[in-house]
Amino acid sequence: MNQSAPPFLFTVPERGPATRLDRFLSEQLKDRGVSREKIKQAIAEGAASVNGEPVRSPKQAVRGGDTVALSLAPPPSALEAEQGEVSVLFRDAFVAVCNKPAGLTVHPCPSCPAGTLAQRLLSHFPELAGQEGLRPGIVHRLDKDTSGLLLVALTEKSRLTLSKAFADREVGKEYLALVKGAPRPAEGDITAPLGRDPARKTRMAVLETNRGGREAHSRYRTLYADPEQRFSLLAVRIFTGRTHQIRVHLAHIGHPIIGDALYGGAADAPGAASRQLLHAWKLEAPHPEGAARLSFTCHPPDDFPSAVQVLSRRLQPLVVTGSPGCGKSALLACFAENGVPVWSADEAVRRLYGAGGDGQRMLRGRFGERFVPDEHGPVDKRALFAAMREDDTLRREVEALIHPLARADLALFWQRHDAAFRADAAAPALAVAEVPLYLEAGWRGPRPPAAPPGNLPAPLLAGVYCPTATRLRRLEKRGWDAATIAAMESWQWPPERKIRACDLVVDNSGSLEAFQRKGLALLHALSWLRERREGRLLAHIRALWGDAS
Repeated sequence: MNQSAPPFLFTVPERGPATRLDRFLSEQLKDRGVSREKIKQAIAEGAASVNGEPVRSPKQAVRGGDTVALSLAPPPSALEAEQGEVSVLFRDAFVAVCNKPAGLTVHPCPSCPAGTLAQRLLSHFPELAGQEGLRPGIVHRLDKDTSGLLLVALTEKSRLTLSKAFADREVGKEYLALVKGAPRPAEGDITAPLGRDPARKTRMAVLETNRGGREAHSRYRTLYADPEQRFSLLAVRIFTGRTHQIRVHLAHIGHPIIGDALYGGAADAPGAASRQLLHAWKLEAPHPEGAARLSFTCHPPDDFPSAVQVLSRRLQPLVVTGSPGCGKSALLACFAENGVPVWSADEAVRRLYGAGGDGQRMLRGRFGERFVPDEHGPVDKRALFAAMREDDTLRREVEALIHPLARADLALFWQRHDAAFRADAAAPALAVAEVPLYLEAGWRGPRPPAAPPGNLPAPLLAGVYCPTATRLRRLEKRGWDAATIAAMESWQWPPERKIRACDLVVDNSGSLEAFQRKGLALLHALSWLRERREGRLLAHIRALWGDAS
């Protein structure tokens, strides 16, 4: 496979300036894929001569008219073919285009001497054995964990021609990347020079050119941005081919590729990514024999839409409200019996009013012994309710003290169960809070109360409807007198106004069994709406790369 090759012979141009031997040979052989380091090594081993005289110094000066010869020894070992699947999208007598899976190294290296794509290619394209070295046919590369299009030269002539096309930037390459956050602006150019990270040799970094950085140019455009700006799908075109270029450039602008732990893109959501989500999806190149220009598109693997599904996962908050005696607590109990996490404003206030509770301390600090006679005891709720019923100004002052505490407790409830759902898809996707004064207290807004930006969607509001006469009979059975009922009713919106403000209405004008069935139906409807929303998102994402299946 690796026959000894005759020496290369060159004549230094008569009018050319004196130059180093290795630099002259490197310029002559640049289109043949021979590195300057290989040339320097060959000179040092006695493979070069100037005017017939052996030369061992790469620094030897050569001048116009000199005859230079260089013999390049074949590689020390031949690449051996290995069996393995190769996804071939196109081939003719000169080139092949493959879809490289993530996790497969392109060619042998010290850390991966076997099990590479190059060795698999030899078993599929035996003609590659006619090319020397450990990278037969390889004219460009993808990182091990990057998937997508790879161009392979099937002849030595094609390899030299395509290598020159890459060097001359005649090849167009565009990648898909799932990144953290949402870039602003939505599209732009990144021209930060890149070089080896001086502090960590396994990484590349943005470096000034006077510190070893080399020109690098990437251009991105946003194909999809999550409404909560947690992630985005970008198309990135590169105009230079620096090591880890896209990964470093995107991290440099604050949007590392999800799954790329080396550059700060470790996935926040468990199960979102097992590798950097970067895919070479478009490739355009001149045909080495002058035929029609090669142009290919390759859809990303399933881990892209799967990651979108995981990253877009979010808890659905639901608030249940209604007038006194309508059946809110019964609906909450129905949800709890079916495994849904629930929170009750009344229960939260009871905790706040208990001994040592934040509400107890605030009321003691504001009103002294009036409502908290024992510094270490609970709030006297009877005395407090009586005072609030008699003095509307005092009622509003108490609400201003206690409502923020309850809101903070509710926010923790949302966040706790949102984190559980993000960590485990089997965890409940719905969490329900019963808040009688949700509308009256002004808690309804664009986001759940006190939740951090980008954390959760706004809660749906479900109102429980019950005829007024039925409600009042229930309250009387609980022992509420007319004055108590009148006070509680006066603190709330009229039932009709309250129901009109809700997203969903659950009718409780019939039996308890019928009401419970309606509660289960609501659960099923919410699940269906969630699945439909996820399905629409995945269909939209797939359509972006032309696959609406």
